[in-house]
Amino acid sequence: MPARTKRTYNLSAESVRRVRELASEYAVADTQDRVVEIAIDRLHREKRDELEAARWAEAAQDPEFRRDMATIREVMRDGDEWPR
Repeated sequence: MPARTKRTYNLSAESVRRVRELASEYAVADTQDRVVEIAIDRLHREKRDELEAARWAEAAQDPEFRRDMATIREVMRDGDEWPR
């Protein structure tokens, strides 16, 4: 089991109620701590994915990047595609 660190956060009563409800009523996780970890993981993944999407969108506007992608596309179409 990974090392655990005890932390104290000041949450609203509503947030605490929701965490308890997610654990007990909806069985999202077996503990309230795990509910919080799942929520943090999801939020972190969302933000990371948003940043990655923004970077790809920015790259798609870059003429040099577009040329590089076109070159790669042509190289990959060398008549020896896989699978056959």
